[in-house]
Amino acid sequence: MAFGLRTKSFGFIEGEAHEFVGALQWWNQIDDSDQWQRGTYYALCAAYTLVSFVALVQLVRIQRRVPEYGWTTQKVFHLMNFVVNGLRAVLFGFYRSVFAIRPKALEQVLMEVPGLLFFSTYTLLVLFWAEIYHQARSEPAQKLRPSYFIINGFIYLIQVCLWIYMSVSKTAAGLEAAKLLLAVISFFAALAFLLYGGRLFFLLRRFPIESRGRQKKLYEVGSVTSICCTCFLIRCALLVEIVPSALVLFILRKLPPRRVSDQYHPIK
Repeated sequence: MAFGLRTKSFGFIEGEAHEFVGALQWWNQIDDSDQWQRGTYYALCAAYTLVSFVALVQLVRIQRRVPEYGWTTQKVFHLMNFVVNGLRAVLFGFYRSVFAIRPKALEQVLMEVPGLLFFSTYTLLVLFWAEIYHQARSEPAQKLRPSYFIINGFIYLIQVCLWIYMSVSKTAAGLEAAKLLLAVISFFAALAFLLYGGRLFFLLRRFPIESRGRQKKLYEVGSVTSICCTCFLIRCALLVEIVPSALVLFILRKLPPRRVSDQYHPIK
């Protein structure tokens, strides 16, 4: 009886192993298929093009709604979204030409520039929330904007140094360091969203006046914080730029009022 049970158990495990090997071989065949890769890249190109177009339309709508104001934080955010997703669409649309670029370091530059701009785009949103939070608490916020530019400039400098190293080195150390940098900045971006998104959310919850506008802002801040924090954590390992771009554009689709309040400041 014991031998029979062991035989059945071994047969079950062996069957699972065969299924796993078969699934792995099927995936490898698909992954090596030119038709599959072409369809995937073109689908990504179409998706990024759509998101880029939506960002551009939103930028134009805001400009027509409040033309008397210059480049506000909201306008810059949508412009950068348009640029980031547009660059990704071009790279995916011409993926064969991009992958054929030599030296390899130049290809890496083209692939990583949109990622850096993506980081700058969404940390701009964190900056906007941080300014609102500190101003609402009557705290000084003058150092926030310079800090944003210093942090982004420092990250760009590190990335440029890595690109230079990759261009002169034949090892994979530069590429691995670039991946590590992306993971680190994505992690800290997630923490920044959690910190200031959470602070602003609870600040709005303590706001004494119940109104439809307050509830909408709670929904916007809570949703954007959850989406961006989660996606930046996942982005430590995967390329998921299009997810927060599409969802945040949908959540922040509302136009500013025609008669703008004192809190709607142009970016300087």
